Amino acid sequence: MAELEASSQASPKNEKPESFAELLKSLVFAVVLATLVHTVAYKPFHIPSGSMKPNLLIGDFLFVSKFTYGYSHFSLPFSPPLFSGRIFASNKPKIGEVFVFRGPHDPNTDYIKRVVGLPGDRVQMREGILYINDKPCTLEQIEDFEDIDEDSGLPVKVPQYIETLPNGVKHRIIKYERFGEGRLDNTQVYEVPQGHYFGMGDNRDRSGDSRILRGIGYIPEEYIIGRAEILFFSTSARWWEIWKWPTGARYTRFLNLIK
Repeated sequence: MAELEASSQASPKNEKPESFAELLKSLVFAVVLATLVHTVAYKPFHIPSGSMKPNLLIGDFLFVSKFTYGYSHFSLPFSPPLFSGRIFASNKPKIGEVFVFRGPHDPNTDYIKRVVGLPGDRVQMREGILYINDKPCTLEQIEDFEDIDEDSGLPVKVPQYIETLPNGVKHRIIKYERFGEGRLDNTQVYEVPQGHYFGMGDNRDRSGDSRILRGIGYIPEEYIIGRAEILFFSTSARWWEIWKWPTGARYTRFLNLIK
């Protein structure tokens, strides 16, 4: 029995520690795997502004599917111009989907909006109502959205609606201004060029989007990165305040599908 105990105590000393070469090999494999997933499958994305409230909040972290719409050179790390157009594009963005893209006038910055116009569509805002191909998107008022005013920092209740798009997709929007009084509540008719899309924020009065032609404007298909799929983490703390993440975590938002 004593010999067995001695043998058991001695066995850890006989184990060879992992060599530096093996450790380096494991590290390189992990980096290559992470880069491959980031390049081919999913890209993490952090919501930096309130333009997609009430559905996406500042501090939400998402996974963006790259393979859904195929790939452009913007799908690659550092966006090297190795090819033009899109490859392996079996699907195209649909009305109502939330997508991430590079800014047409700012290709170094990622943006997130909701698709409300396809190539060839006519989009217009009339008295705060969205029209797609001359069909109004109906609104149903629901409970107010509780927000923090970005200017005063005080709690505020914002009118909230369910908007129904022409294809039947329903999603929530909010309106800070009365209908017809917002600066983008009445617009020209936007005729979406071929090969482009029209995106808008769900926070209709506080979103810089395709309605501003000298801002985001029409979004070239090549500039699209992917479709927003899953909200995997959310915190009210600023993204770099990691020590505050546990107390600021919005646990009910974890692993929610994006609609």
